[in-house]
Amino acid sequence: MKESINVIISGGGTGGHIYPAVAIANEIKLRYPEANILFVGAKDKMEMEKVPQAGYDIKGLWISGIQRKLTLKNLAFPFKLMSSLWNANRIINKFKPDVAVGTGGFASGPTLMMANKKGVPTLIQEQNSYPGITNKLLGKKAKKVCVAYDNLERFFPTGNIIKTGNPVRQDLLFIHTKTEEGKEFFGLDRKKKTLLVLGGSLGARKVNQLIESQLDFVKSQNVQLIWQCGKLYYEEYKKHNELENVQVYQFLDRMDLAYAAADFIVSRAGASSVSELCIVGKPTIFIPSPNVAEDHQTKNAKAIADKHGAILIKENELETFPIVLETLLKDVGKQESLSDNIKTLALPNATNDIVNEIEKIIKK
Repeated sequence: MKESINVIISGGGTGGHIYPAVAIANEIKLRYPEANILFVGAKDKMEMEKVPQAGYDIKGLWISGIQRKLTLKNLAFPFKLMSSLWNANRIINKFKPDVAVGTGGFASGPTLMMANKKGVPTLIQEQNSYPGITNKLLGKKAKKVCVAYDNLERFFPTGNIIKTGNPVRQDLLFIHTKTEEGKEFFGLDRKKKTLLVLGGSLGARKVNQLIESQLDFVKSQNVQLIWQCGKLYYEEYKKHNELENVQVYQFLDRMDLAYAAADFIVSRAGASSVSELCIVGKPTIFIPSPNVAEDHQTKNAKAIADKHGAILIKENELETFPIVLETLLKDVGKQESLSDNIKTLALPNATNDIVNEIEKIIKK
């Protein structure tokens, strides 16, 4: 295969789409230092900041999703789509990619649509157990669809599916050796159990409201709290840093140490989070967001809970949270069972396996 390959990667909107895209780019660069990699994202989304921080060029498209409720914002969607298709076409004509990779997010639709139209081979990385409309359409023409869950044959051509899992941070593969470092980093009391709460990079209002309402209960259980409340909510919840054994963060820069320090985890069920937690292997309670396309977070969490790898609490069942948590804190057997079962679902070589597929496509 030629040394200087051109790869377009499109994905973003949330950290869950951006991180896998960057991980794939890093692996390509590791194998082919002369590779030219160009990202395509949505102009007003976080990839426009995060991708350059990772050392890659990015072009922005004027694109957003269709709102699920009736709103005037939807009137602009046809114009955004036409603009994005036109600009994606220009980008592809100029960059001349050997392959286009989509990891999900608003910009990946127009980018891979135009790549397919122009005969550029495409690969989709479908992160969820239930794909959205865009990936269902793109999957019909993709050379490969890399998935993280079983039973997706009803959505994609069977011969094109390969189960790779979702790329995860490589520093998570050895967190079992970092427990003491994690406790030291966060200044934790070794005599107390630690609960880690994750609401996603932007935050989750219902999860934050739940945790705020349960602070006294958590304290009564002799549990200390690392609470990542998200960018949108930090100003509202940072006051709780004044409480003993409570640490509130907008964002956790050392996610590996947070996972290592935790004894129990409460998390949303975005695809990247679920994949990471399978590798981390700690007793986990998923509280999926119901406000996402196809309710895919609930389906992600259910796929793990059905195999007895985690506990699922829906947002309309949050009143059960204190009972569920207290029961889990007291049941060591349940803790060990959840931990053992979720680890069996881990796919730690996802990034490597996805780039293997990209290589095959380019060689052909």
